[in-house]
Amino acid sequence: MSIAPAVEVRGLVKRYGSATAVDELTLTAACGAVTAILGPNGAGKTTTIEICEGYRRADQGTVRVLGMTPGSAQLRPRVGVMLQSGGIPPSIPAGDYLTLLSRFHTSPLDPGALLELTGLTSVARTPYKRLSGGQQQRLSLAAAVIGRPELVFLDE
Repeated sequence: MSIAPAVEVRGLVKRYGSATAVDELTLTAACGAVTAILGPNGAGKTTTIEICEGYRRADQGTVRVLGMTPGSAQLRPRVGVMLQSGGIPPSIPAGDYLTLLSRFHTSPLDPGALLELTGLTSVARTPYKRLSGGQQQRLSLAAAVIGRPELVFLDE
């Protein structure tokens, strides 16, 4: 018995006006593997990931994530997302943010353990806007995995 891929993209096309951001992309990301999409600025990497996450709609082609349509209610709790930037309120302390997020999940990872794992325990009371760039990224990663997702999208 073969295992279905984590992500399957076939003939993906996304246009913004006359500009084609993604042109007939086909890719498969296996379960249990790390898959990277590499390319120059403007190559459509973020657009592709946003379509897989369900934040954008494809103009053409098919996309399946864990065997489901991106953005479906059944899929959302199974997927973690680390955005390219933003998304975290600037004045919320790192520890409070993870505690808040933990309340949205049925069986979350312990916020304190995630702070320790990501090296953020010493800045748990520091507002997001005061964290260094690296600390902000580590907090975003902790936020992406706090719900124990089966699949995590990391955009840069």
